[in-house]
Amino acid sequence: MDDQGCPRCKTTKYRNPSLKLLVNVCGHSLCETCVEALFVKGSGICPECGTALRKNNFRVQLFEDPFIEKEIEVRRKILKDYNKKEEDFKTLEEYNDYIEMIETLIFNIVNNIDVDETRQMIEQYKRENKDQINKGRNKKSKDEEYLECLIEQEKEESSLKRKFIVEEEQREKDSKKKHKEALLDELMFSDRSALDILNEHKTDIDKENELRVPVMATTKFSTGIKLMGKYLRHIRSASDEEKGGGFESKLACMRALLDAVNGLFYLPDQV
Repeated sequence: MDDQGCPRCKTTKYRNPSLKLLVNVCGHSLCETCVEALFVKGSGICPECGTALRKNNFRVQLFEDPFIEKEIEVRRKILKDYNKKEEDFKTLEEYNDYIEMIETLIFNIVNNIDVDETRQMIEQYKRENKDQINKGRNKKSKDEEYLECLIEQEKEESSLKRKFIVEEEQREKDSKKKHKEALLDELMFSDRSALDILNEHKTDIDKENELRVPVMATTKFSTGIKLMGKYLRHIRSASDEEKGGGFESKLACMRALLDAVNGLFYLPDQV
């Protein structure tokens, strides 16, 4: 797994588990210290892409992948204005065309494609549908409810992970202190040779380390992609057109894995 860290000062969460990463509208991460240094006047330039940013627009990065963080924020903002429901359309086809238009707007902004033209389309829509937008904001769509649920879940997982890291570090400190005291006592009072004592002490530590769960170990990532990284190396990457339609490489990977184990519990005698 790639360590999360600040691209400016190169500090990572592996070296500093309490590191707080912030993200702005451009989707690039910076640690809290670098934000304070770069945006002391309230505004500044993103060191990654050169986008002009305001300090008060920085927010805590919840997802491990800042690109996902950017997409979630863009999607949430657009859905506040494009808030029509299926019942607002005469036919299902009209509703599907509306959803496709929304996804195209989100894809363009997230991937920096025709951004100025896309934002002009959004502003024009807001002017022409002002009354309907205000009316629709009183009722959350399924997409908005899903986004809020996703963000809350990510907050809970991040909190649990931080708690686990702190507890694991404390256990490691206590263990080192305990082994150091035991080693000193044995060297002082034992009749055995110092070399034998040191070798036994090293063996005990190695066995203990093998049983300990790594601090940064995880079986599930926010994006769900890195979980299957070794399988995705053998899957064709999705094109921009396919991504715009909602297809991801991991879908083909998941289908192949399901096909591989589909018949494991098939018992012909019981049919």
